[in-house]
Parts: sequence; C-alpha cells; structure tokens
Amino acid sequence: MKNAAIIVAMVGATALGTAACSDNAKLPLSVGIGAAPILPPPNRSALPTVAIAPVDGWAEGERPVAAEGLAVNAFATGLDHPRWMHVLPNGDVLVAETNKQPHPAGGLRAWAEKQVMGLAGAGVPSADRVSLLRDADGDGVAEQRHVLLENLTSPFGMALVGDALYVANTDSLMRFPYNEGDTRITAPGERIADLPAAGTNRHWTKGLIAGEDGTLYIAVGADSDHAENGLEAEAGRAMIHAISPGGSLRPFATGIRNPVGMDFEPTTGTLWTAVNERDELGGDLVPDYMTSVQDGGFYGWPWSYYGQNVDPRVTPQRPDLVAEAIAPDYALGAHTASLGLTFAGGSRLGPQFANGAFIGQHGSWNRKPRSGYRVIFVPFAGGKPSGDPVEVLTGFLVDDRAKGRPVGVEIAKDGALLVADDVGNTIWRVTAR
Repeated sequence: MKNAAIIVAMVGATALGTAACSDNAKLPLSVGIGAAPILPPPNRSALPTVAIAPVDGWAEGERPVAAEGLAVNAFATGLDHPRWMHVLPNGDVLVAETNKQPHPAGGLRAWAEKQVMGLAGAGVPSADRVSLLRDADGDGVAEQRHVLLENLTSPFGMALVGDALYVANTDSLMRFPYNEGDTRITAPGERIADLPAAGTNRHWTKGLIAGEDGTLYIAVGADSDHAENGLEAEAGRAMIHAISPGGSLRPFATGIRNPVGMDFEPTTGTLWTAVNERDELGGDLVPDYMTSVQDGGFYGWPWSYYGQNVDPRVTPQRPDLVAEAIAPDYALGAHTASLGLTFAGGSRLGPQFANGAFIGQHGSWNRKPRSGYRVIFVPFAGGKPSGDPVEVLTGFLVDDRAKGRPVGVEIAKDGALLVADDVGNTIWRVTAR
C-alpha cells in the first residue's frame, strides 16, 4: 500500500466513448495498440485537435456491422442516452440512462467537451434513472421496460450483492433493497459513501463492480487532463477505491487517469479495468489501455504515462514516483475512448470469442483520422492478452459521421453480447449465427 499512501498524501484524498476498417488499422498495428505498443514522441507544437463526428443516428432498419459469423439485433430501442448496463441473475438487464450534469467550466477544453457531449446526446437534462429490460419470451428482444429507480444523480455503475443493489451516482455510492423479479424500487436508498464530484467533474462516471467477497470497487476519473489545475483539485480521483461490507473507502490502485469499465478475469480472478489516458500530446499519444490492477499499485498519472514515460507538462516533477509506475498490460489505441470492458466468460459467440475481453470504444473527439467507434475483442491465454484485437461490431462511423457510439458491454444470461449505444439510444445484442 506504499504507493497508494503516497498519492493519497499528495492529493489529500479522504475516505470517502468506424466502419468495417478502423482508423487505427491505417497505422502499423503496433503503434499504440497491443502488449508492446510503439509510442511516438510527444507532439506539443500544434493547437489541440477538435474533430467531433457529427451525429446522424440510426435510420429505420439500420444497425451496426457484426463480424463474420456473428449477427446483431436491437435488444431495446428508444432509450435516453443508455451508457451502462448490469445483468441480474434472473436475466433482467439494468440500464443506466444518464448524462453528465451541467457545470460552469470555461476555456477551450470545456468548450470542446460541451460540443462532444451535445453531439453525443448529453447536452440535454439527464434522465437520471435506472431502467429494467426484460426479455420474458426469450426471443432476443426486451418486450418489457420498467423504471426501476429514478431521481438519481448521473448514475453509472451498478452491482448486486445479495439482496442489496448498489448504484454509483456521480457523487455518491447508494444502496437499495432488491428482491428477485422486482421491477420497481421505491425505497429512498442509503448513502453509503460520498464520491468526488467537485470542480468541473470532468470525468463524471463512477464505475462499479463487486468481488466475490462483497467488496465493491469504484472507478473514479481525474478532474483534469494532467493535473493542470493543481493536485489539490484531484482529491480522491484518478484511482480505484475499494470498500468492504461495513467498511469505508480506501485507495485500491492510484495514478489511473480515468478508469471506467472493470471486470474480473475468469481464470485468475484478477481485477482489470479500461482506462482513458491524457490528451494534447499528439494524435497517437497517449494510448488508452486495459490493465490488470494491483492492490496498492501506482500507474503513473499525472507524472508519467504508459509506465515511466514522463509527461514534461507536469510540475513539479516526481522522478521517485515515476520510477514506481506500473506499465499497463495492453494498449487500445490513442483517443479511442475505451470505456466498456467485460470478459467472455459465459458468452456463446463461438470459439473465436470464448477467451478474452470485449471492449466498447466510444470514439475519439480530438483525433484525425478518428479512432474507436467500435467494439473489439482482445484474446487472452493464461490470464493475459495473447494476440491482436479483433473487430466485433463496427459501422458506428459512416462517411465520418456517427450513427452511434458504443459504451458499456455485458454478457447476457443467454450468452449474447449486449452493447449500450448512447448516441443511438439502443442496446444492441450480438449472437453467433
């Protein structure tokens, strides 16, 4: 826990988002992708790129393009900015319909962020609810839709532990009573812990997953790109917290700029996360990544990226901390906005997709050519990535305009892959043909 303690002391933390060919494919595969990515030198000479894909949405009958041997259909449509999902033991699918709350931030970065959010459907008030989707007849389409919880505050992560449903609002971890089959929860819920949401709350999502022992892991992103507003503004951020039943929050892993999706690798039980890295160092830096997460591990932010590559913009420099920074396991491409992560355990998409991780890449807003806008699969062997990424679902970006943007990915009870599309307001369902 030494590294975690250092970072907590530094920042004063307390308990408390292509077509069939991806943009990254236009570069050598090793540039910013894979277990041993090539990292070009930083490019700080130009103004930050703003290349926001205009949104068209899906016309009647349109759908993403599934990989060979797979098929895709709409599991649910007409949702209000569906970002995240959680599959209950009985097969019901919970969906967080949610956006970022408005904030008064100014400057170029805030302007660009507002443009991105507006085009992604987040420029309108957040639905602030969790809906329940039920496919009672098993035909692959949810014919029932219920509002399970409402009047939340930018909810995101969800986890069921026994008869308690936990929801991570942007500012709090909440607990609600749940009985199997419930379609409505009216209890006010209990606030278990406060979560950082001050400042611009730039990275507002709070990922959530429960371990087998009931420990909850909460992913909290930084409120900046590279701590340019000072480390004091990052209290409790850029880390994964853990909270045991009846306990209080503690730092589990630190120095992670914006961790979002999390899952446990099924053969080792190790926690993994998908991370969005920093901007303004060039179109091919810094790659977003997925990595195993060590208890007490420090992953470099803000002083270094992808291990011990020093970010010269950060002052004061901390070579002592950089020397301890853990390099991620697998790069997912620069500015792909890799958000969703779920392992393939229980999936039934065929042997090619039996062992590995599915990643939802929301897509870049500041890169030319654009990157992401797809769902990929990273094969695993022996608990580690073992090959090049495979495109599972594409067609979200057509003629440089967005039809949709994938976010959360989950394995349904029947083994299908579910994909939350926050621009298309749809949950897609991918199956073997």
